[in-house]
Amino acid sequence: MAITKQKKAEVLEKLKKIIRDSSNVTFVNFHGLSVKEAEELRKTLREASVTFFVAKKTLAKKALSEEKVSGELPILDGELALSFGADQIAPSREVFAFQKKLENKIAILGGIFEGRFKNKQDMTEIAAIPPANTLKGMFLNVINSPIQGLVVALGKISEKKSM
Repeated sequence: MAITKQKKAEVLEKLKKIIRDSSNVTFVNFHGLSVKEAEELRKTLREASVTFFVAKKTLAKKALSEEKVSGELPILDGELALSFGADQIAPSREVFAFQKKLENKIAILGGIFEGRFKNKQDMTEIAAIPPANTLKGMFLNVINSPIQGLVVALGKISEKKSM
């Protein structure tokens, strides 16, 4: 269905704003997604403060070229949606989680991270980064490990001396 020039101009401006204001924009291919699956995807993304915006490829490519993002634009095959949000990693991570759940129905094509185009592999690696709270817990565990080892060793020495 054709859309009016005014509507195209509005969508183009919205796409430019998304590209300009987001630190992570993930390009998503969705094919064969049922209405129920699409609703579940949007609901999950919304809970993670991520927006899922479906756009025509021609308008998206025009917005991307006008915004002058550095790097090489990844190949945008099939239906195109943009996943973006305030969190730097959440848009990629949430889409990646659904990609594993709904095989061959949704896939990361690439994206924009920190003002540069990234290919599919780079965006998948970014998606694999754990959430901030998990990283903090891992860091605390690394810091705590030597201290805990020292306490265990001192405990064993005191047991040996008390015998």
